Amino acid sequence: MKTILNLVLLLTISCAFAQSDEKFYTPSKNLKPFEIQNHEAVLITVDSDTLHNVFFKPAGKAKATILFFQGAGGNFSDYQYITKPFVEAGYQVLMTSFRGYGKSTGKPTHLNITSDAEVIFETFTKRKDVKNLPVLVYGTSIGCQVAVNLTRKKQSKIKALILDSGFTSFTDIALSTTPEAQHAMIRQYVVSPYSAEEDIKAIENVKTLVIQSEQDEFVPFALGKKVFDNANEPKTLYQYEGKHIEAMKTDAKKIISKIDGLL
Repeated sequence: MKTILNLVLLLTISCAFAQSDEKFYTPSKNLKPFEIQNHEAVLITVDSDTLHNVFFKPAGKAKATILFFQGAGGNFSDYQYITKPFVEAGYQVLMTSFRGYGKSTGKPTHLNITSDAEVIFETFTKRKDVKNLPVLVYGTSIGCQVAVNLTRKKQSKIKALILDSGFTSFTDIALSTTPEAQHAMIRQYVVSPYSAEEDIKAIENVKTLVIQSEQDEFVPFALGKKVFDNANEPKTLYQYEGKHIEAMKTDAKKIISKIDGLL
């Protein structure tokens, strides 16, 4: 009887974590109004799904292109407080979309958000208004996992990598938000198919800026610091005082100055 109960428990746990990717993503279909008037939709097809990305351009000539990867919640329109200051500072910004977010179809998983990022990168950087400008990859929160993985694969084409409130791996962030009694189970079932802490070790000759806060209520500072420690030079750690992904609310001018210095 005890053996049967253990088997049932094991099967229950397995089923609970078989779709563990779903626990990381909370997409919203509700798009907020765009705050920058000069923009265009960039639709990219992957498999049988369509990714609805939006490209924002500055008033004058762009000095570089930023590929922006959002966090796990909402959709890209919720992150305009981060990207609007960049556009106003002369950057053109592609706000990318995960499957299932905003007008994008499909369902996000750890594997497809990073494979989709490669398709977006290869398609978008062939544009005439992009290919002759430096490309910077910006990730925020869970988007840092995508940003680092993409930069590792495309590093010869990327000028700089910016990581805002990122963490080491999907497994580590799950461990940081659960009771210790569940950690053994999480380590077994919440698998990271790739991780920022490992991918960043293989990135060379790409300037890296890590933005992190000790007051972050979701991501322990140590997780972001470890990614920074694993990065190769040249690299910069910028610490701000504030909550999760609030650096561009409090320190926008300083961060833009840091990013200008990456060019």
